[in-house]
Amino acid sequence: MADREFIRHVVFFSAANPDDIDRIVDGLNLLREIPHSNHFEVVRNKRVDAISGEVDVVVYAEFADDAALSAYKAHPIYQQAIDVVRPLRELRIAADF
Repeated sequence: MADREFIRHVVFFSAANPDDIDRIVDGLNLLREIPHSNHFEVVRNKRVDAISGEVDVVVYAEFADDAALSAYKAHPIYQQAIDVVRPLRELRIAADF
C-alpha cells in the first residue's frame, strides 16, 4: 500500500548564544498560526546522539503539496518569525522531501 504523498519540511537551528534557545523556540512557535500545514512541531533537540550536538531546535511540518508549502512561506507571520529568530541563530539547515 503506497503512502499518501505530501511534503515534509524539516529545519534545524542552532543558537548563537545558548541563553537564547527559549526565544528561538518562542519565535518559531509563531509559525503555528499559519494555516497551511497539516502537521507542525517545534521541538528542542534531546541531544541523544553522541556524535552531533550542533542542533538546538527542530521545526518539523507536513504540507499537502508544494502550493501549501509556498503559501506557508509567503504568509506574513513567516516573516515575523524570521525577524525574531534570524538575529539569534547561528545555523539554519532546511530540507523538504
